[in-house]
Amino acid sequence: MFSKVLVANRGEIALRVIRACREMGIRTAITYSEIDRESLPVRMADEAICIGPGPSSKSYLNISSIVSAALICGADAVHPGCGFLSENSYLAEICEKVGITFVGPPSSVLEKMSDKASAREIARDAGVPVMPGSTSGVIALEEARRVAYEIGFPVVLKPVAGGGGRGLRVVQSETELVDTFPISKAEALAAFSNAELYVEKYLPGARHVEVQILADEHGSIVSFPERDCSIQRRHQKLVEESPAPTISDKTRQTLSKAALRVAKAAGYVNAGTMEFLVSGDGRVYFMETNSRIQVEHPITEMITGTDLVKWQLRLAARQQLGLKQSDIQPHGHAIECRICAEDGDRRFSPQSGVVDFFLPAGGPGVRVDSHLYPGYHSTTFYDSLLAKVIAWGEDRAEAVARMQRALSECIIGGVRTTIPFHQRVISHPAYRDGELCVDFVERYLESPVEERVASA
Repeated sequence: MFSKVLVANRGEIALRVIRACREMGIRTAITYSEIDRESLPVRMADEAICIGPGPSSKSYLNISSIVSAALICGADAVHPGCGFLSENSYLAEICEKVGITFVGPPSSVLEKMSDKASAREIARDAGVPVMPGSTSGVIALEEARRVAYEIGFPVVLKPVAGGGGRGLRVVQSETELVDTFPISKAEALAAFSNAELYVEKYLPGARHVEVQILADEHGSIVSFPERDCSIQRRHQKLVEESPAPTISDKTRQTLSKAALRVAKAAGYVNAGTMEFLVSGDGRVYFMETNSRIQVEHPITEMITGTDLVKWQLRLAARQQLGLKQSDIQPHGHAIECRICAEDGDRRFSPQSGVVDFFLPAGGPGVRVDSHLYPGYHSTTFYDSLLAKVIAWGEDRAEAVARMQRALSECIIGGVRTTIPFHQRVISHPAYRDGELCVDFVERYLESPVEERVASA
């Protein structure tokens, strides 16, 4: 096992990795930007190394600074967390060349699977259905226009090199495409240092369902119960739950088999997530692979008792997967709400400021993952995620009830958050009935700003 791990990330995911390492007896170092000097992960890590100013392009996306930091502090592994460089094959390759373990898939697998077009080709060759789309990354508007007319509007633009909804835009017409394409490219470049986009057919009313897998380098692989991530804004996930409600056992089996098939075809190693669209009639289409730990991994941990971050570290250390498929026995239901520094009553406008009070929810079946503390400064430099509230119950009804209680208990002062929005989601009859879809917010929760604010 590793003696020291460099955590190349920030916020709650960095804290999550530090905690797992501490329980495993592994020392940690963390890279941070000047803005994050007083952050909780910096305070909790055994060592901290500043790698640049606030802009992520000069700090958290600076590969040479991260690798230099790992070499200077004597780390034998780098954990990239999620977002930033977590799926960057070049970082993984450089780590391999200098003798540092990248906690994630090998660079050869990352190169194939972090590229959406390449991942789709692997899925197609493995016999897994995919949505129509471009066969490679697109950089020119004319090529995007050609693909869009070939597959038909509406289409969705996705950054080839990243996820998390950044740079992702749904386009309804050629006019929208002309206006949106350069904006999406710019967002992709800023977030992932790669402006290439993938053009895919958009399926309104579908569900976004994903399958977590773990795989070792010896050929063993297991899948976990599916997670429904359909409730989103701007194509960024807001509420996730597992198992997915109101889908058939046949669809569950199809999802699991498809995820394992794609992972095996790619020669996948470590933790990963296969993401799918599920149509109203139960058809399953592969979308992409997230070759990293997911923000929503706690709900899988809550229903299976499996620590996915510890398994990431074990698998990166070339240990055998000590799990068989029969060992994955889910119990109960879990829901996660991502609490962001955004105003849900004003089109999720970003909020910044100092958190002057923080009371996390507690009690039976509730978990809160957060890097907040009184005095924390929320900035628009980075992702707006402040906390993840996770509720577990013996069944979905109990999980929903616990989430309602947890949201009412969770208090973040000084910054507007999405807690009121989440309360509207969890209490909505369509959510209670499991009527989930990727356009849930547009269908059920959008109303004039003045009306919502007046009733607040």
